[in-house]
Amino acid sequence: MKKKDNKRNKSDKKPFFGKKNKKKVIEIDEELDNVREVVIERDSGFNTIEVMVIILISVLFGVVIGCILNSTKSIGKEVSNEASEIITTYNAILENYYDEVDPGELADAAVSGMIGVLDDPYSVYMNSNDTDSFLESVNGSFVGIGVTVEWSDNKFKIVEIFNNSPAQEAKLEVNDYIVKVDGKSVEDLSLDELSKLLKGKSGSKVNVTVKRGEEELTLKVKRGVVEIPSVTSSILENNIGYMTISSFSATTSEQFINKLEGLEKDKIKSLIIDVRDNPGGKLGQVNKILDEFFSKKTILYKIVTKEKTTNVYAENSTKRNLPVVILVNHNSASASEILAASFKDNYKNVNIVGSVTYGKGTIQKAIELSSGASIKYTTQKWLTPKGEWINEKGIIPDVVVDQSEKYSTDASYDNDLQLQKAVEILKK
Repeated sequence: MKKKDNKRNKSDKKPFFGKKNKKKVIEIDEELDNVREVVIERDSGFNTIEVMVIILISVLFGVVIGCILNSTKSIGKEVSNEASEIITTYNAILENYYDEVDPGELADAAVSGMIGVLDDPYSVYMNSNDTDSFLESVNGSFVGIGVTVEWSDNKFKIVEIFNNSPAQEAKLEVNDYIVKVDGKSVEDLSLDELSKLLKGKSGSKVNVTVKRGEEELTLKVKRGVVEIPSVTSSILENNIGYMTISSFSATTSEQFINKLEGLEKDKIKSLIIDVRDNPGGKLGQVNKILDEFFSKKTILYKIVTKEKTTNVYAENSTKRNLPVVILVNHNSASASEILAASFKDNYKNVNIVGSVTYGKGTIQKAIELSSGASIKYTTQKWLTPKGEWINEKGIIPDVVVDQSEKYSTDASYDNDLQLQKAVEILKK
């Protein structure tokens, strides 16, 4: 892979993922952008030629339809006039354009152009690299070594070791600096290039050379499946249970239920659920978490399509009565807002605390194309149990608390005015 000319992509913390088993068609409940420390950096955007192609062909069906056209003379009878124009343009460019054109780039530009016409910030085209990262995020697990790395002091610094990960088993440590992978220096690599060196099949091995203090060590790491932690828990003063949900991936509800039951064994008297900075995720995971608090047939939220509005109900008979505070902020979006709204409308002993939420009232689905790329597009909108659409408005907390300026640089309890207010409410 061509090396980057600069270190622009080294500024963020990113964990390293491995390969996955691809499916040709996928369906994902909800968009999951900007998940903290989950998605590997990828290059995106189009060059000048690709922009020209987008203007020329506008929209969809690149390689697949082109191949169909080449294989049958009756294709004009099988597609609309609009699609026929796309096919004609595609073939005209490939056959007559004065310079070489990559058919794959034509397809990418066509699909991206169609999605762009929707003028919807949540409907996007993802190339195969972005699709891989997206799927790893929503799946809640990946094949790799299980470390989070940041670019620090002109070096790749390990800042997190995932629990029960290959990296932990191999005795890699936080604050180790990665200097070589399989004997190859990583000094001039980007994060993306480093991640590709660390990827591989589950069970395969990679030699990671690190600088630890003044010592240089080479450790053999056996790649494996690593679960991305999305839920944490602890007990605060007055036996207040405290849980954070960073995103809603395929493993979040299981993590949440296990940790909640652990807190209850420790005799918590109340509970804080913190979804601040949680951008959303899989709706099915939200349903399972809400099932732990609401009796059967409680309306959790409503789904609106072109044809109808459908109530989504709790399905389990579990019902809890703990006093609850839901912590939110402006970065609490989508599935996080569904959770907060369901508690707000249904739960008797709850307070929503923090700042007004993001205001994303739509639902997306993703479909993987035969090329490995995918499209994610809006298919529905959701309403609160009482029928309100919070899109571009957000949820106003019961208790609005502005965060302290110090919190942005030191996210400690002493500077977290919103968490302090939640504790104060539950202590009463």
